[in-house]
Amino acid sequence: MAGAEHAQHAIEGRLLALGRAHDLLLQARWTSADLSKIVRGATEAFEDPDAPKFSIQGPDFRIASGAVIAIAMTLNELCTNTTKFGALSIPNGRVDIAWAVDDPAQRLRLTWTERDGPAVQPPARQSFGTRLIETLGRQLKGSVLLTYEPTGFVYAFDVPLASLTSPVAE
Repeated sequence: MAGAEHAQHAIEGRLLALGRAHDLLLQARWTSADLSKIVRGATEAFEDPDAPKFSIQGPDFRIASGAVIAIAMTLNELCTNTTKFGALSIPNGRVDIAWAVDDPAQRLRLTWTERDGPAVQPPARQSFGTRLIETLGRQLKGSVLLTYEPTGFVYAFDVPLASLTSPVAE
């Protein structure tokens, strides 16, 4: 029964993330949304207002509607995983989310860095969530690097700006 309950919670979490992303797009008339709002919306349900767990930094950057869903779903998977296995599975754990635009290369680089959590080891097998994160990155023609540092898990996403700003992400 625990497996079925876990699957139900995972599906509910993904549906909620999808709903939050759609809400952002509705507010923007389905054109685009600010990356900061996407990140804050995805992390909100996992944040503790009395003892903030997330550090979020990056320049204002608008994401086209086609990419909003992929980024919101990725962040939901990362949030879910960190509360189960990573930094946010213990009280002192923290997550730093930062992004920068490399104008000469025309790329956006986003990193998710967990710290002050339990010691990290690579998983024995790749989960559905990990495959989803990697697939969503490829959908946007970006590269995804997952690093299991002993000090904390790191997700690095490097994506062409054109994949984030075109009206329809393929």
